[in-house]
Amino acid sequence: QVQLVESGGGLVQAGGSLRLSCVASGSIFRITSMGWYRQAPGKQRDLVATITRGGSTDYGDSVKGRFTISRDNAKNTVYLQMTSLKPADTAVYFCNAGVYYSPSNFLAIWGQGTLVTVSS
Repeated sequence: QVQLVESGGGLVQAGGSLRLSCVASGSIFRITSMGWYRQAPGKQRDLVATITRGGSTDYGDSVKGRFTISRDNAKNTVYLQMTSLKPADTAVYFCNAGVYYSPSNFLAIWGQGTLVTVSS
């Protein structure tokens, strides 16, 4: 019953910025790691960034120095601040979270995705 809902995608010019948000709702005991992945048509889903509950981050090589992931544990929300966007960043961006919905029951869940299109 836990759901993730992304928002903030859209069309931007190369060099522009966007901020994506993802909110978890439902029966949540605790959220561990949260992250963003992206998938362009005909390609595999790739890591963008992840963040642990303690704030440790990891980024895909193609976005290092341009994207920043953050989270608000009190709001069950993860953000992705994207700057210096390139056409190669065009993809559907998916939110992911590891969720304990009870003290001993864990699931990895995905949002429905939000489309980011970067024009040249």
